[in-house]
Amino acid sequence: QVQVVESGGGLVQAGGSLRLSCTASGLTFGNKAMGWFRQAPGKEREGVSCIGWSGSIAYYTDSVRGRFTISRDNAKKTLYLQMNSLKPEDTAIYYCAPDCANREGGIYSSFGYWGQGTQVTVSS
Repeated sequence: QVQVVESGGGLVQAGGSLRLSCTASGLTFGNKAMGWFRQAPGKEREGVSCIGWSGSIAYYTDSVRGRFTISRDNAKKTLYLQMNSLKPEDTAIYYCAPDCANREGGIYSSFGYWGQGTQVTVSS
């Protein structure tokens, strides 16, 4: 069964940092692009970042570029998102998903097994 489990969220003040983790099972993690997505209250899910299977290529949405870093450890089947210089507008539930793609309009995934996500709250 395909399953992803996100962790590492929390409450942090603006300017602070968090590192999110995502463990995946039931899929061939090592040869799939993996991405982070987020959804704020009242808004659609937004693609944040996407990393290729080898980790050599990564994409970021404009609002996080330079502040967030996506990485992966294929041996551990784990995806990470290092978030620095956090802003209140980063507040959202963060999700991970495979098979992300960067295209006109943003980062997307057709993943149908979204996990619970992990809550990130940034206070001012």
